Amino acid sequence: MGDSERLRRALVAIDAANADDPNRLRVRGEQRPKELAHAELASEWVATLVPDPGDALLLAARAHHIRRWTIPRSEYPAGRRGYLRWRRALHVLHAREVAKILAAEGYDDATIGRVQDLVQKKDLGRDPEVQVFEDALCLVFVETQLHELAAQLDETKLLDVLRKTLRKMSPAAIRRAEQLPLDASDRALLRRAVGG
Repeated sequence: MGDSERLRRALVAIDAANADDPNRLRVRGEQRPKELAHAELASEWVATLVPDPGDALLLAARAHHIRRWTIPRSEYPAGRRGYLRWRRALHVLHAREVAKILAAEGYDDATIGRVQDLVQKKDLGRDPEVQVFEDALCLVFVETQLHELAAQLDETKLLDVLRKTLRKMSPAAIRRAEQLPLDASDRALLRRAVGG
């Protein structure tokens, strides 16, 4: 099997795992399994941000939240410490699940390890591919979750969340975020967060 066929098969297997997500999200007018939609959007953003992304980056983008719903946030204590414990558990889950799929498709240990490092955001701030991965995830957040979050949080808290997101992004990704087709209130909020 050629490399492109193996990549295609691995992406199909990741999508099949994410298609089981019972949570739904409306993206670009269509109701979809949430993590499947997020994975596809992350892959699109990676391909937009990098002219010729490698297989590891494409696989990590597609598997970044693989089977995330199986570890609900509610299983961990409220507050920042509980949130961070939940996030660590998710990183382990995502790395384990994608490794099983990649091994079944015949990927070598080095490629599997690289995808796992990307999914777990190892060396964020030092590894250019991890930054592209983070940029893609942040752009998906702004595109798909900002509006919903704006309805749940007061403006001060929302600006804090948005500024924390922007701090994780490269300048190029922030410029991309400013070009997203957001509604007027979300666009104004993004401008405030970028400006201050």
